Parts: sequence; structure tokens; C-alpha cells
Amino acid sequence: MQTDNQLKELVKEKYTEIAEQSREQNASSCCGAGGCSTEVYNLMADDYTKLKGYNADADLGLGCGLPTEFAKIQKGNVVIDLGSGAGNDCFVARAFIGETGKVIGIDFTEKMVEKARINAEKLGYHNVEFRLGDIEKMPVTSDVADVVVSNCVLNLVPNKFNVLKEIYRVLKPGGHFSISDIVLEGELPAQLKQAAEMYAGCVSGAIQKQVYMELISANGFANITVQKEKVITIPDDILINYISKEEIDLFRNSEMGIYSVTVYAEKPLVKEACCAPGCCN
Repeated sequence: MQTDNQLKELVKEKYTEIAEQSREQNASSCCGAGGCSTEVYNLMADDYTKLKGYNADADLGLGCGLPTEFAKIQKGNVVIDLGSGAGNDCFVARAFIGETGKVIGIDFTEKMVEKARINAEKLGYHNVEFRLGDIEKMPVTSDVADVVVSNCVLNLVPNKFNVLKEIYRVLKPGGHFSISDIVLEGELPAQLKQAAEMYAGCVSGAIQKQVYMELISANGFANITVQKEKVITIPDDILINYISKEEIDLFRNSEMGIYSVTVYAEKPLVKEACCAPGCCN
């Protein structure tokens, strides 16, 4: 059983490799993590190309949704993107905030941060900043963000409770998040859960959907809503690397499901203490 630190190092190593790959290579694999499929389609990511702010150089095909589209970002907002990669969601977010807002992308892979900064400089974006850091301990002060977004990243983090706690900390009271992630219903075959490549590929690090929603609630968030849900199907030519043909058949015929969900939740407004006579009962 690998420790949390070992899993983090695994992800960092794999995503350093991914930073050097083309979008086409990443698109035919599981979140870019390998196990390339002969079937030519993206396993998880949705199409960003029609969104304002989209930049092809920043799109590595690693997501599993379009959280920025659902995030209710307003002009002048401060937005934080967790696991910002080459900057794709940050640049889409910038199209919403305009010149008066700010976007902060956080990633713990040096190569990704380097690539994102180069992309931002090419585009001349001076209100988009990329910081190297662990999203379990964000390099951001408290109560600073209006919106937090993330695309297929929390499933890569061993301690998801800590990330949600950090999201709550950095959001302003009344702020909100929109996060796309991979969740499960039913148990994955043991070999898939144990495969390092499938952990870096967003699947074996995913948790049960009910547990995921409970973690959000346990961290104090309100108005929790599933904005979008879709089934993720892993092709047989990827699965055969980890489980037998018979096990694939059992897997296909079981009630087991892998889903991409986009979840919205708000940090409640903090009520000011009332000290006037007769105000507090």
C-alpha cells in the first residue's frame, strides 16, 4: 500500500511527462496517464474549443468536464484554478473576469507551471498568475477567492478532505466552487485500484460519489448541486492491461459505474455579530 506522499510523487512524475506530450497523445489515454487506446476519442475530457478564452497551446486534453463554463464567474472576480496544468481553465476564466479580475492557477508540477507561464506571456495576460504549490496547502491567503474551479484533479489527491478544507479557507464568505471530478458507484476491480497508472489516470484514485458529496457537506459547504454528470467508459484495450477478458466481462455486466460529475457548492455568508440592545435573543 503506497503512502500519500508516494502517491503524490507518482502523480508529479507522471504529469511532468504529460507536460511534454501533445494533446493528441493525452486525448487517447486515461487523463494522459498512459495505456493508450486504439480507439480514437478522448476518454474523459469535454470539448473546450467553443468557449471564449480557449487556447489550444494550453489544452492538454486532461479534464473530465467543463467546470469553468458552469462556475458563474462574474466580471472582476478573483478565481482560483486547482491543478491548473498548462493554463486552459485559467484562460477561459479570464474571458469572464475581464481586465479587472484576477485568476490564480495552482499546480505542484514544475513543468506544468513553467508551461502555463509561457502561455500566459504569449497571450499578454497580466492578471493571470501561476503558482507552484500543493492544493492541500495552497499558497494563497484566506478569504481571497470569489470562485474556485478544478478539472479532474481532486481524484489525484489522496486526502480529499484536506483539499476541500483548503477550498473553504480560500473562498470569501458567499463564494462558491464548481469542480469536475471522477467518482464511482460500486467497487473497482482490485487490479485497477492497485495500478499506479490508473491512479495517475484519475480512475483508481476516485472515491464513491456518495462519500464525495458527504465530504463536501462535512466541510461546511451549502447549496451543493450536481451541475452535470456523464458516464465514463474505459475501452477494453486499456482494461486488458490490468484485468483479464473474463474480468472485463464481469466488470461490464456489473452495477459498477465510473462517472464524471461537475459539482457546485457555496461557502455560507458569515453573519456579523449583533450587539445593539434588543438585537440578540
